[in-house]
Amino acid sequence: SLNSWRSQIGFVSQDSSIMAGTIRDNLTYGLKKEFSDERLWEVLQLAYADKFVDNMPKKLDTQVGERGVKVSGGQRQRLAIARAFLRNPKILMLDEATASLDSESEAMVQRALEQLMKNRTTLVIAHRLSTIVDADKIYFIEHGEVTGSGTHQELLKSHELYAEYVCEQ
Repeated sequence: SLNSWRSQIGFVSQDSSIMAGTIRDNLTYGLKKEFSDERLWEVLQLAYADKFVDNMPKKLDTQVGERGVKVSGGQRQRLAIARAFLRNPKILMLDEATASLDSESEAMVQRALEQLMKNRTTLVIAHRLSTIVDADKIYFIEHGEVTGSGTHQELLKSHELYAEYVCEQ
């Protein structure tokens, strides 16, 4: 069924949103199952988010969002990654997941994503080539059409525009 299919997909976007509520609410949003605090701390640790949540006034029960504690872009991304860990999807979609982060946040988010991508099919939409160089297969899209596919090394040799992008970055 469509619901079954959707439940197998995790999504982390460029602007992962935080809803008004607690950290706990944000982690478990849309999930039917109850999770122990231990499991929530586990996924926060995997997403490199445990330290900043631990420093919050009420930890998992700290209000965030509109009327609560403000969280940075990097913190928001790491909470979205923790949510994806909790969901444990078979298929993971990352849409420019590190695009709007400063370099320190990007490094932490990148490490968390590497953990999250292990042993699952991952589709990565990215303009930053550093995000995809280790991918098993890269598809280069120009004007809505796939104009090249292969590993990073294969595309460097066979796709002129891909090679130009690599030189520019």
